[in-house]
Amino acid sequence: MRYEFPVPGDIHPVLALGVHDSNLRLMERLLEVKIHAKNDILIIEGTEESCTTASHVLKEVFQLARGNTPVSHGEIKFLIEQEGKIAHSASKLLAEGLVISKKAKKIKPRSIHQSQYIEVMHQRDLIFGVGPAGTGKTYLAMAVGLFYLFSGKVKKLILTRPVVEAGESLGFLPGTFEEKLHPYLRPLFDALEDILSPEEAERLSLSGEVEIAPLAYMRGRTLSQAFVILDEAQNATRMQMKMFLTRLGEGTKMVVTGDVTQIDLPSAQDSGLVEALHLLTNVPGIAVMYFDEGDIVRHPLVARILSRYEQRKI
Repeated sequence: MRYEFPVPGDIHPVLALGVHDSNLRLMERLLEVKIHAKNDILIIEGTEESCTTASHVLKEVFQLARGNTPVSHGEIKFLIEQEGKIAHSASKLLAEGLVISKKAKKIKPRSIHQSQYIEVMHQRDLIFGVGPAGTGKTYLAMAVGLFYLFSGKVKKLILTRPVVEAGESLGFLPGTFEEKLHPYLRPLFDALEDILSPEEAERLSLSGEVEIAPLAYMRGRTLSQAFVILDEAQNATRMQMKMFLTRLGEGTKMVVTGDVTQIDLPSAQDSGLVEALHLLTNVPGIAVMYFDEGDIVRHPLVARILSRYEQRKI
């Protein structure tokens, strides 16, 4: 497998890669990959699993280098060891799938990234899943959340997303407040009903074990013994993101999903997801998982459609 890793332009390469690329040579030996530079791209060659691990380690290495201190060989070894622990469990999960309960279908991850994402959700209490639509970020988080709910590890599954008003105020739209919100929250209901039967999804919703609500409804609450998912987080403002993250209570896990290339906020407002990723990456207890186009699970025709549009440059 061949993987291309873009080198961040705002970090001096020597801080991350070492003098004479000594950190790269260490990674090559420990991960059994080949890494060489071509312009501002690092080319990684090896098995799919080793290339994935190397790319994850490189992301962490460049984040460490943002502190303007050289990344040591000891730190490289530590990062690889941590990735190895996750990858071992993730490989088993990739082969066997996740059994949520007898009431739900088995969920089988489609890529190494997806299986590592599931494993990280078991290990950390705050997880960011970042990448393009169709990579399974929210769907897999919901599957793990249901697993925690049915196994009694949490008492509630909470699904939320920010409401971004497009073109006109919600107050001027017809219908009750719940009817106005329905189009914004419907995708979460659809995903829930895909994992469970519609009848079981409705039962959990009526009992209060599953709550689907706008992000604004989280204000003033302390979310304890819950599995909480914030979807479309790129459209949460900085204040909303801070409010949400500080709702974290005892026995709770939070998963924040979004795509930083699809921000619908007015230009005057900065995305809370972008700020959170900048502030919280490499904080102990917090995990950040990045997805790319290789993780997209769609109908095969989609690739052909995108190819034709790209050729025409519409």
